[in-house]
Amino acid sequence: MGDMTNSDFYSKNQRNESIRGGEFGCTMEELRSLMELRGTEAVVKVKETYGDTEAICRRLKTSPVEGDLLPADGIFIQGNDLKIDESSLTGESDQVRKSVDKDPMLLSGTHVMEGSGRMVVTAVGVNSQTGIIFTLLGAGGEEEEKKDKKGKEERRKMQDGTVEASQSKAKQQDGAAAMEMQPLKSAEGGDADDKKKANMHKKEKSVLQGKLTKLAVQIGKAGLVMSAITVIILVLYFTVDTFVVNKKPWLPECTPVYVQYFVKFFIIGVTVLVVAVPEGLPLAVTISLAYSVKKMMKDNNLVRHLDACETMGNATAICSDKTGTLTTNRMTVVQAYVGDVHYKEIPDPSSIDTKTMDLLVNAIAINSAYTSKILPPEKEGALPWQVGNKTECGLLGFVLDLKQDYEAVRIQTPEEKLYKVYTFNSVRKSMSTVIKLPDDSFRMYSKGASEIVLKKCCKILNGAGEPRGFRPRDRDEMVKKVIEPMACDGLRTICVAYRDFPGSPEPDWDNENDILNDLTCICVVGIEDPVRPEVPEAIRKCQRAGITVRMVTGDNINTARAIAIKCGIIHPGEDFLCLEGKEFNRRIRNEKGEIEQERIDKIWPKLRVLARSSPTDKHTLVKGIIDSTHTEQRQVVAVTGDGTNDGPALKKADVGFAMGIAGTDVAKEASDIILTDDNFSSIVKAVMWGRNVYDSISKFLQFQLTVNVVAVIVAFTGACITQDSPLKAVQMLWVNLIMDTFASLALATEPPTETLLLRKPYGRNKPLISRTMMKNILGHAVYQLTLIFTLLFVGEKMFQIDSGRNAPLHSPPSEHYTIIFNTFVMMQLFNEINARKIHGERNVFDGIFRNPIFCTIVLGTFAIQIVIVQFGGKPFSCSPLQLDQWMWCIFIGLGELVWGQVIATIPTSRLKFLKEAGRLTQKEEIPEEELNEDMEEIDHAERELRRGQILWFRGLNRIQTQIRVVKAFRSSLYEGLEKPESRTSIHNFMAHPEFRIEDSQPHIPLIDDTDLEEDAALKQSSSPPSSLNKNNSAIDSGVNLTTDTSKSATSSSPGSPIHSLETSL
Repeated sequence: MGDMTNSDFYSKNQRNESIRGGEFGCTMEELRSLMELRGTEAVVKVKETYGDTEAICRRLKTSPVEGDLLPADGIFIQGNDLKIDESSLTGESDQVRKSVDKDPMLLSGTHVMEGSGRMVVTAVGVNSQTGIIFTLLGAGGEEEEKKDKKGKEERRKMQDGTVEASQSKAKQQDGAAAMEMQPLKSAEGGDADDKKKANMHKKEKSVLQGKLTKLAVQIGKAGLVMSAITVIILVLYFTVDTFVVNKKPWLPECTPVYVQYFVKFFIIGVTVLVVAVPEGLPLAVTISLAYSVKKMMKDNNLVRHLDACETMGNATAICSDKTGTLTTNRMTVVQAYVGDVHYKEIPDPSSIDTKTMDLLVNAIAINSAYTSKILPPEKEGALPWQVGNKTECGLLGFVLDLKQDYEAVRIQTPEEKLYKVYTFNSVRKSMSTVIKLPDDSFRMYSKGASEIVLKKCCKILNGAGEPRGFRPRDRDEMVKKVIEPMACDGLRTICVAYRDFPGSPEPDWDNENDILNDLTCICVVGIEDPVRPEVPEAIRKCQRAGITVRMVTGDNINTARAIAIKCGIIHPGEDFLCLEGKEFNRRIRNEKGEIEQERIDKIWPKLRVLARSSPTDKHTLVKGIIDSTHTEQRQVVAVTGDGTNDGPALKKADVGFAMGIAGTDVAKEASDIILTDDNFSSIVKAVMWGRNVYDSISKFLQFQLTVNVVAVIVAFTGACITQDSPLKAVQMLWVNLIMDTFASLALATEPPTETLLLRKPYGRNKPLISRTMMKNILGHAVYQLTLIFTLLFVGEKMFQIDSGRNAPLHSPPSEHYTIIFNTFVMMQLFNEINARKIHGERNVFDGIFRNPIFCTIVLGTFAIQIVIVQFGGKPFSCSPLQLDQWMWCIFIGLGELVWGQVIATIPTSRLKFLKEAGRLTQKEEIPEEELNEDMEEIDHAERELRRGQILWFRGLNRIQTQIRVVKAFRSSLYEGLEKPESRTSIHNFMAHPEFRIEDSQPHIPLIDDTDLEEDAALKQSSSPPSSLNKNNSAIDSGVNLTTDTSKSATSSSPGSPIHSLETSL
C-alpha cells in the first residue's frame, strides 16, 4: 500500500516536473543537480550549461526575489557583501560569503546575515534542498495518507504504468542497462522504496525483545508440559489408588468429595504453570527501561523512544558531528605569539609588557564589530555566550582571558567616534579601523589572515613593547617557526597590527595600498573551535568498549583531521582513512553513478573522518554500515547531529542523538535521544545505561529461572510422591510475587558502573543466558532441591514435629510444610543477592548500598514473610514457628551465599555440557526484512506475469493514440483554417498532462476512461503554448517516435499540422 501511494505521489511530481520542463528551458532534474553543487563547481556548471545567471533567468522566464530567511533554492545574480548562515543545512557555524563568480548557490532554509542581494528561484517545496531532506525523512506522510483514499483502480493503473515505463525506458536506451530504481542511487536520494525500507527498519524488533520473546515462549511451553503431566499423574494416582487398589465404588454421595480432590489437583497444575511462566519478564524489561530513562535524564539524555536506550547498549559504531558535539562551537584563542615569545596556551597577563597589552586590548576591542560581544552564560557552569562574528568573539575572549575589559575601551571610544572603517572583504582579507588620538594624530588598528597582514608589516613589538625592524627574512622565519606549527595543529592564524599617522597633512584614506602598509605587528594568535575537555576521555572509553567513533563533518579535511587527532578518533601510525565527501562518492559509486554496497564495504571499516560531507553522504554512510554484511554481527549504528541536514541520517540510524541546545526541530523530531547538554560524553552514559538494561534483565532471568526450576520440580515431585504439593497454591503465588514483581523491581534498578564499558558489545547473536549464568542457575537449583527434599522426607524427625505428608483433605496447616515454605523463601531472598552478579564475580555485595530499592525490597519481603508465617494461618496454609525453627530457616538461606562462592570456584570452561539459551538465530533476527524480501519477490513475479498484459495494453494504446492523433489533427486543421495563429504541433499535444509521461513514473489510462480523456484532449489541444518538448519518445502512447530533438525543434515551430504529423509518427 505504502509503496503504491508513494509511487502515486512521485509520479504526480514527475508529471508536473515534465510539464514545467517543457514550459521552461530546463528540467527539474537539471536544476536539482545544479543546486547540489557548491562554490566554483556551481560557477563552472552554470557557465557550461547556461552561460551565466542572466541566461538562467531568461530560460526560467522569471525575475529575481529578495528575502531574509530564504524560502526557496536559487542562484545569486547580483548584490553586495552577501553573507549567509548555512548552519541549518550544513551544520557549520561560519557564515558563507556569496558572489556571482565564486559561490552563487543560495539554499532554502538558510538565513541572510549581512548584505543584500537578488536571486532567481530554481526550486521550491519538495524539490528544494530542504524539501529533499524532508522527503528523506518521510515528511510526505500526509500526502501519502490522502493518496491512500484513492480507489484500487487508480492504484492498479499506477502500477501498470510503472512497469510499462521501466520497460519502454529499457527499450529506449537500446540495450543499455535499465534505469536503476533503487533509493539513494540518484544524487538527491529519497525514493518511495527507501521510505518503505526505512519504515521496515524502524519496525524491526529490538534485539532484547526478540531474545526475550523466544526465551519466554520456550519456558512457557516447558511449564505447560510440566503442569499437564503433574495434573495427569495426580488424577491417575488418585483414581488407581481409590478405585482399583482399594476397590472403592463411586458412590453418588461421595461425588462432591472426589470433585474437590480433582479441583485440588487442577489448582496444583495451574500453580505449577503460573510459577513456570515468567510473566515478570515484560515487567522487568519495562521497569528497567523506564527506570533507566528517568535516570538518564539526569545524565543529560532525554529518551524519546524507550527501546533506543536498550539498543544503545549494543552500539558498535558512532558517527558523530564535529561542530558543537566534539567541539565547543566557540572560536577560542589557544596559542599566541606576543613579544617575541610563542605561548602554547593563554599567556599570564603579567608576562606581557603593559604597552603591548594596551595596544593589544585596544586593537581587538575597537577593530571589531561592536555587535560582537561576549555575554555571561545563561546557566551556571555553562560557557559564556558568544554573540556576533565567531572569530571576533574568539579575540574578545582572548582579551577577557588576559584579565582585561574590552567594554571599558568601547565606552571610551564609542562607535560614532571611529574615524574610518575598512570592513573585511575577500580582496582585503583584513579589517582596519582608524581612530583620532587626543593629539589630532591618527592610529589605525588592523587584523586579518596572518599571511596577508604580516606581508604589510615592517616592524614588530619586542618583549619590552618597543617596535623593532621586521625584514622579509624575519617574516619567513616566523612563518616557519610560529605560523606553520599553528596551522599543523588545525589553528586559524590571525595577525593583529597597528600604524600611526600624523595629523597633518591628513592621509588620503581612499588610497588603500598606501594606508594598509608599513604596519607594526602586535601579535599573532591561533584560533580554533576547541575540543570539549571531556571528549578525548569519552572517546577512549568508547574505543575500549569496542565502539568505533567516526567523525562526519562539513568542515575542511585538515581541520577535521587535526580535531580527530586531538579527540583520539585517529592515532598516528594507525591504518585509517580520512576522506572528503567528493572522494567518498567517487569510491562508492560505479560507472553509472549508482552506489554499490560492496564498494562501501571496502571503505567503511577503515573510515574514521568524512569531511566536506553533504547530508546525503552522511545518510549513505549510515545506511551502508547498517546494511553491510561485511562483519558476522550486524553493525548497530548511533548517529549524532544538530542540523536539519542530519535529519535523514538520524532517522536511518539505529539510535539517533540530536543536540538539545544547538539542534534544530527537524533533527530533534528525527532522533531517538536528545542530548540536553550537546555533549559527546553524555553518549557514553547512554551506552552504559543501555548495557546496564541488558545486564539487569540477565540478572533477573538468572534469579527467576532458579526459582522456576526449583518450584516446578518440587511441586511436580511432591505431587507424584505424596499426592500433594509441599508448596500450596497461595504460597506458590506469594513466591511468584517475590520472584516476578519484587525481584524485577530490585534487580532492574541496579545503577550502572564503569566496568560495563570494559567489555565489547554483546551483539545480536549473544544469548541472554550465558554458560556462566546457566552454571549459577543449575548450581543453586541443586542446593535448594537437596535441602527441600531433605526437609520434606526427614524434616519431621530433625525438628521432632508431626509429619505433614499424606494429610487428609481439610486438615489444618502443619509446622512441617510451613518450615519447607519458609526455608524456600529464605533461600530465594539470599539467592537474590547472588543474582546481582552474572559474570562470575565473587563479591556479590559490591555496590549493594548504591541501590536503595534493592535493600528496601529484600528487607520488606523478609518482614512480610514473618507476618505471613506467624499470622497467615489457614489462607496461607501456615502454622506459626518457634524462634529456633526460624533460625534454622535463615541459616539454610544464608548457606546460599556460601554455596554461591563454591559455584564461582568451578571454572565454566570445564562444564562443556552447559547450553546457552535465549539466542537470536539468523532467521528470527529481522522478520520484517524477510517480509520485505518476500514482497519484492512477489513484485518480480507479478512483473513477469504482467508482460503479456503490458503487450496487450500497448496494442490497445496504439489504436487509441492513432484515433487521438487523427482527432487532434482534424481539430487543429479546422481551427487552423479559422485562426491560423492557433495551429499547434503534435509535440505540444503530447506535452499535455494527460498524454505526457515522464520516463520514471507513467500513467497509463485504462480503457474505461479514454472517452473522458479524449474530450479533455480536444478541449485542451485547441490552445496549448507552442514550446519545445524534450521528451520525444511519447512513451504513453506506445508509438515509437523516430525524430530526434533537432527535428522536433523544427516541427514544433508553428508550421503546417500535416508536416508535424509526418515528422512525429
